[in-house]
Amino acid sequence: MIVGVPQETFPGERRVAVIPAVIPSLVKAGLEVLVQQGAGEKAFFPDTAFQEKGARIAASRDEVFEKADIILQVRCPGANPERGASDLTRYRNGQVVIGHHEPLTEVGLLQDLASIGVAALSMEMMPRITRAQSMDSLSSMATIAGYRAVLMAAAHLPRLFPMLMTAAGTLAPARVFVVGVGVAGLQAIATARRLGAVVEAYDIRPAVADQVKSLGAKFVEFDLETAGAEDKGGYAKEQDTEFIRRQQAEMAKTVAGNDVVITTAAVPGKRAPVLLTADMVAGMEPGSVIVDLAAERGGNCELTRPGENVVVDGVTIMGPLNLASDTPTHASQMYAKNITTFLLALITDGQLTLDQEDEIVQGTLMCQSGELVHPLVREIAGLGPVATEGKGEAE
Repeated sequence: MIVGVPQETFPGERRVAVIPAVIPSLVKAGLEVLVQQGAGEKAFFPDTAFQEKGARIAASRDEVFEKADIILQVRCPGANPERGASDLTRYRNGQVVIGHHEPLTEVGLLQDLASIGVAALSMEMMPRITRAQSMDSLSSMATIAGYRAVLMAAAHLPRLFPMLMTAAGTLAPARVFVVGVGVAGLQAIATARRLGAVVEAYDIRPAVADQVKSLGAKFVEFDLETAGAEDKGGYAKEQDTEFIRRQQAEMAKTVAGNDVVITTAAVPGKRAPVLLTADMVAGMEPGSVIVDLAAERGGNCELTRPGENVVVDGVTIMGPLNLASDTPTHASQMYAKNITTFLLALITDGQLTLDQEDEIVQGTLMCQSGELVHPLVREIAGLGPVATEGKGEAE
């Protein structure tokens, strides 16, 4: 079987789905690897590096799609609606496509893939189980986003992060408040602490308090009912309007006492909850910085403008998009490990098998044999349960 790696076409995307270092493992499994010319250049992986590890270089995008049985991408059409749609004429019946699909918000493009006869597997839907940890691309990219968020805040804050005792006097450390203690939040806490800041963190899931404390930060607790705040996958669940209102009221004083606020709160497939209001921003000291990592989902701050930096009442509000792409070498390294580990788990004797008795396949398989098959995606599309007859066969 031939694995194809096309160049990413999303505006500003610098990652590549496969890097040279993982190619030997694919070749050892009996796979050929075909990489589009220049696919890794923006992540600083030249064509020659791919060739040295056993890959072939395709002269064109069309060649990759024509010859490959399996396509590995960072952004499939659902995660690249404007430019990815042009690839719909390149995919073919029976092809397997693995990557980010935005399946909970871009069901229409998944239906387009299904109509072609593509078997699409979504990296975002990887179940949070021990066996799949090395395949979890969301956690990998969130690690990078959390790190980058702190560096952005430090670069824009008009004061230093660490406490310094100098001949010119003592400089007080910056105070950082992290809202949302998932992977991105934990990395933000760790990075801010390494830079010398005093860090507080909050999450509606009280179970993460020990993780926060282990990094040397203070866990902030509010007087809120948090039972049922976490789903079985470990993600925060969407809360009702009254809960959000009370949460905002409790949070206002903590926000006002910090120089930097980094927000990471997101609910899969939903608009990000608005946790910071305009009034809360007005209560912060001039020069303060907010980095809203939920900007791609609308933002946790009422004043966030996705993709822009705005200044309101002297407070800089940053709405970065696709932060992982700003560190393309390590982002590509981590993603390549995730996606190739996933692919190799599906390969037996050089052939790919989609066993729907496997929990990982159940969670990630979006469409197959001409129809949407994932229960949640079918529900979003307004479809009933899929027939099970004939599933579990090799593609």
